[in-house]
Amino acid sequence: MTLRIDPDACILCGRCIDACPFGALSQEAGRIRVGDACTLCGACVPECPAEAISVPAAAPAGTAAPAGAAAPSGAVWVYGEHHEGRLHHVVHELAGKAAELAGTLGRSVEVVALGHRLDGLPSQLAGLPVATLHLVDHPALAHPMDEPCTRALVHLITRERPGILLAGATAHGRSLMPRVAVLCRTGLTADCTGLEIDPHSGCLLQTRPAFGGNVLATIVTRSRRPQMATVRPRVMAAPEPGSAAAPAVRRWDLPPETFATAVELRASRPRADSAINIAEADVLVAGGRGLGGPEGFRLLAELARALGGEVAASRAAVDAGWAPYERQVGQTGRTVQPRLYVAVGISGAVQHRAGMQSSDTIVAVNADPDAPIFEVADFGIVGDYRQVVPQLIRALQTDAGPKGGGDA
Repeated sequence: MTLRIDPDACILCGRCIDACPFGALSQEAGRIRVGDACTLCGACVPECPAEAISVPAAAPAGTAAPAGAAAPSGAVWVYGEHHEGRLHHVVHELAGKAAELAGTLGRSVEVVALGHRLDGLPSQLAGLPVATLHLVDHPALAHPMDEPCTRALVHLITRERPGILLAGATAHGRSLMPRVAVLCRTGLTADCTGLEIDPHSGCLLQTRPAFGGNVLATIVTRSRRPQMATVRPRVMAAPEPGSAAAPAVRRWDLPPETFATAVELRASRPRADSAINIAEADVLVAGGRGLGGPEGFRLLAELARALGGEVAASRAAVDAGWAPYERQVGQTGRTVQPRLYVAVGISGAVQHRAGMQSSDTIVAVNADPDAPIFEVADFGIVGDYRQVVPQLIRALQTDAGPKGGGDA
């Protein structure tokens, strides 16, 4: 199966050649030739002014690749970020979204992981819609250094030619993916909040907040592959585990120069505040500018203890020095998805809502009845938090009985 080009309609303008992200098209003897590198991605189709190009229907299972060439996958890839042998939860979230995209395109979902001693990763993907796990296991990748990780990932992309690559917008993902995109000469859309396939072009529609979160921009990579996007943890819902077996594993041996690096890692140690991880909390009590000062956070800490949760903050409270940045929720902070989110003294600007609106249940406490936070809240309490919060604490302590503490 190959790309279809109508020789009678083709005007030999060369736009398809420029649009091909894999250099698979060339002009020879008065016609456009399709090379073995073609993945049928369709990037050339909308560029043809004569509408002379079309992509045939998906090939049946088992269709052979051209002799001497790697089989073009066009698959949807997820970068398998991990730490101390455990996959980051964003990998599970992206696997669910990748399955939706792949289902529309008729492609497979594949995860690629780089590191050392990765034998425990396949079982962690069992029950997820992942067909293949690509593993590059090498001692030089025991720590996620950008240089070797970039070379290794670009090597696999060049070899397998996926159509889409998704990664978490974590500290590692934010550092690695731009390097990969540059070497692959493709685009990268960061901090996406929505991903879907354009039914007409088959391109990935990548939606992200823009202009300070005041608008949502949809970005399309029409003429380069892979289409790359990063997504913040907790933005996409992780799928419920199914009955699928662990994915097939492909182990890669890469050239030694792949693992060279100019950086020498002498030692590593966790940050003193590394225990603060509001993104993992089931219950969050967040405070904003309406608290009036840092004293209000002591009251919120008492409410959080009664609920068995953690304290969070809006950007205004963090900028004022009332709470550390590690507790900030919003577009410039953490994206969270707890079972219960209690917003106290938070107006509900769109930048803050972008980081918490996926919470299961949102309770807002604000003295302003017209505060935007009430637009996304499931329950709203209009009043002075100094009166409302102590009543909530007393009610929780009463319901808990003599053991203390409360069940959220």
